[in-house]
Amino acid sequence: MVNMDLEKRLELIKAPPTEEIITEQDLRELLETKKRPIAYDGFETSGLLHLGSGVLRAIKIKDMLEARCDFILWIADWFAYINNKMGGDLKLIKKTGEYYIEGWKACGVDVNKVKILWTSDAVKDPEYWKGVIDVAKNVTVKRAIRASPIMGREEAEMKYTAQLLYPVMQAWDPFYLGADILQLGMDQRHATMLSRELAEKLGFTKRVCVHHHLLAGLLAGKGRMGKDDIDSQIEGKMSKSKPDTAIFIHDSKEEIKRKIMNAYCPEKVVEGNPIIEIWRYIILRKFEARTIKRPQKFGGDLQIESYEQLEKVYREGGLHPLDLKNETVEALDEILEPIRRHFEKGKAKELYEVVKNARVTR
Repeated sequence: MVNMDLEKRLELIKAPPTEEIITEQDLRELLETKKRPIAYDGFETSGLLHLGSGVLRAIKIKDMLEARCDFILWIADWFAYINNKMGGDLKLIKKTGEYYIEGWKACGVDVNKVKILWTSDAVKDPEYWKGVIDVAKNVTVKRAIRASPIMGREEAEMKYTAQLLYPVMQAWDPFYLGADILQLGMDQRHATMLSRELAEKLGFTKRVCVHHHLLAGLLAGKGRMGKDDIDSQIEGKMSKSKPDTAIFIHDSKEEIKRKIMNAYCPEKVVEGNPIIEIWRYIILRKFEARTIKRPQKFGGDLQIESYEQLEKVYREGGLHPLDLKNETVEALDEILEPIRRHFEKGKAKELYEVVKNARVTR
């Protein structure tokens, strides 16, 4: 009975959008030896939330909570400050953090079951900075520069000394937070692996890395065709700084339809297809099944009950891109409708207006 329970917890943690676990054996041992492991995910607060940063994250956090992990949402406002997000305005960055909390709440995160911590509080603690310096003493400048993708930047963009602090701070975060599981996106791999590399030198056990998939941008499919490497995922992901690549949690049905109809979605092609990804990582995680409506002459309505079924029928040409796109619009509108409603009044509306009207910088 205990083993079955363990397997169920592993299954929840491995569920999409999880893409890799380093290592699965370490995770298994952690679940066997610790009743409630601590997991964390960090968020650089800038711009509006989209499917990837809002809905997808909420799905994974729910998995982790069901797997009996305690979860920390780490609002990395000082990281956004270092990265010059929101024009480098720390007050605006903090407002954006408050907006993120409202966004996750609207997307389905039970904020009473998670712990929300801010980097701006941690930086008041001398022990935080001591840990950062301990990490920095063990990291070469070259290695810090090589970690630039975690900031959404290329190595050539690393021009300022403050930028070198970013990966060093992030490598220290899990130890400072007491996190056993680093549950971040594939784009954060340079920092999570650095934490693993340094753990024993700093006197800690190696942390488990649970990296989740980066949702493909709507127009980026061609760049990701047949590519599974991390760099192509980062390059082609949904981005708030490129609005037409992303479905934002506030988008109206008309806006969703415009973007989905313009999205890259070649017939019979699954790899690098952002519409297929939305079904795999969002729609089929939110709904047990979904009916794709079609005229009788094209086979009639099609009931989709699993991603494997969808992939097979699409790859074989049994489902036309237009029919898939039409149902994608309906499903996303259904998912986002209560989220939009959440932001129609009170504090949530005020915060949304502040962030919506701010200049997003990268």
